[in-house]
Amino acid sequence: MQNWIIKAPHPTAVAEVVAFVDNARRDIFPMLANSPLPKDLAHFTEAYLDGEGHFLEARDQGRLIAVIGYLPYDHRFPQLDYRGKHVVEVVRLFVLPEYRRHGLAAALFAALREHAKAVGVECLYLHTHPFLPGAIRFWEKQGFVVVDVEADPVWRTTHMELLHPGLT
Repeated sequence: MQNWIIKAPHPTAVAEVVAFVDNARRDIFPMLANSPLPKDLAHFTEAYLDGEGHFLEARDQGRLIAVIGYLPYDHRFPQLDYRGKHVVEVVRLFVLPEYRRHGLAAALFAALREHAKAVGVECLYLHTHPFLPGAIRFWEKQGFVVVDVEADPVWRTTHMELLHPGLT
């Protein structure tokens, strides 16, 4: 099943990629059904292709099957102090169900991590939630450690980071 190709999306594929991400996030978070596109998706080209972010897609025989990206960390969580460091936030990892458990998410992240290393990123940050099956364990297998878990009984937002010598 490993016939996929991982690369940055072509500018002509932006609408398809944005629709893929938006559909995936609405499936996972049904409460977002009537919400507008987040800023990064509404301004995808500026955020990921022309700006300081980066985005990768995986395709199997031309079919979009998975995505991942990163954006500069925006310091919106006051309990995390990343000032003075080159930190990016890993975002938008979505893999079609039939392609899960075949190493695709790990391959996507490895490619994203290599790009981060190449541009001098010092820390990769992300947050996830315990109700997403296997998410925390997946990220731990990629080298991330939990640095904070919020007390909110619904979301229990789990903040993770990867500080790695290879990223400096």
